[in-house]
Amino acid sequence: MLTRSFLLAIGLTCFTACSVGPNFERPQARLPEQWQNASEATQIDADWWTQFGDATLNELIDRARAGNLDLKIAALRVAQSRAQRSIATGERWPAVQVSAGYQRRRESEHGVTTRLIDILVPPGNSRDQIIAAVSQPYDVYEAGFDAAWEIDLWGRVRRAIESADAGVSAGTEGFRDAELTLVAEVTRAYLELMGVRDQLRIARDDVASGTDELEITEYRVKGGLVSELDLSVQKAQVSTVRAQIPDLEHREAALQNALALLVGADPNALRSELATRPASPALPAIAAAGVPSELARRRPDIRRAEAELHAATAEIGVAVADLYPRISLTGSFTQQSLDASDFAEWGARQWVVGPSISLPVFQGGRLRAVVELRKLQQQEAAVNYQRTVLNAWHEIENALDAYAAERRRHQELAAVVSASREAYDIAHVRYQHGLVNYLVDLDAHRTLLQAERAYSESNTQIGVQLVALYKTLGGGWTGSTEAEQAEGG
Repeated sequence: MLTRSFLLAIGLTCFTACSVGPNFERPQARLPEQWQNASEATQIDADWWTQFGDATLNELIDRARAGNLDLKIAALRVAQSRAQRSIATGERWPAVQVSAGYQRRRESEHGVTTRLIDILVPPGNSRDQIIAAVSQPYDVYEAGFDAAWEIDLWGRVRRAIESADAGVSAGTEGFRDAELTLVAEVTRAYLELMGVRDQLRIARDDVASGTDELEITEYRVKGGLVSELDLSVQKAQVSTVRAQIPDLEHREAALQNALALLVGADPNALRSELATRPASPALPAIAAAGVPSELARRRPDIRRAEAELHAATAEIGVAVADLYPRISLTGSFTQQSLDASDFAEWGARQWVVGPSISLPVFQGGRLRAVVELRKLQQQEAAVNYQRTVLNAWHEIENALDAYAAERRRHQELAAVVSASREAYDIAHVRYQHGLVNYLVDLDAHRTLLQAERAYSESNTQIGVQLVALYKTLGGGWTGSTEAEQAEGG
């Protein structure tokens, strides 16, 4: 059980990470005591679904990983986070801009230049001549470059890059989480499809045997061996079972379409290739046992929450750095001339170089409000990390309990099926020899039918619970290469 001290330990760990200022420390989540002695050698096969031994399932998962639209969206988000990282990294280097141009200019005879001439030159012919000369059109040839580089004294750029790196990690873990969910959903839908088909097999076999029994009952009624009541009851039983088939067929079609959607195909696209599959795939003999102590480093959702906390911590550093002066080195070099023949002359050069400083003096409290906002966002990310870890541990406990309970139920149902079949065989033989009435035989048959259906449903549920267990333990992804391949595709 999760104790109060355990929850407190998580909270202290997370909020300690939130208060370190510019430096991020990876939060250390402590496992529950009952997991401390779990075998650390326990490993989950990245391709755990292959343990079902079904080639069609393996092919469906490969197709889903290549064509699922949700997974493609997750891959595009990874690409976006990498682009954001490139933008942040670009601020580390000087910004250089090259420009060149040609202009044909004419100054106004009544503009600012004329006012300057009026101040410097007394009224007279020389003034008018100067104004006329200045207002003559002329050419300007110009080319050069500007450069600026911010000296990152307060770590603003460095922290922005750190935040972007954490964003890339969060995006990658989001892709892995989407892939994990996709693999689990495909496997679960496939197992449920095979389970529905097994239910259909049971129902159709029961209808076939019931129809044969109905014919025998009709002959026995004609021979006066049984009453019309037995015939009516048998007809009702066959119709009851037959009425279940349309619903099972609808569920089969819906699951086939669900698989088609997961692999990115049109409705009914998989119907033909899934039509000849066996009733159900084989279940692994032994499920993954124990909970490794590196659980928090394996589940993508926990890793994503950790990366988001890291990014939020770095954003505080960016906001704090904005409170301090920005110091930059700027420079420009330009060749300018009024005549194209003089453009290449060394005397046509002009340049500017020197440092600049900008200090936010009054911003109406905006910058400090941004710092406070970033701190609150970091606290939110810390609580989200805590919630994600706690939710993961609850999911694992529930999945372990559900899987163990279903296995026990499955064993008991196997015994029920065996005993029900034996009881039905005895009741049927005794009915055929006239030792019991038809209601005894019918009741035994109903009991057997219910037991077989429950056993088939339990067989499917064991597979579904096993899939849920693998998913909660973080199995089903192999690393960042899938995101990179999806991005490149």
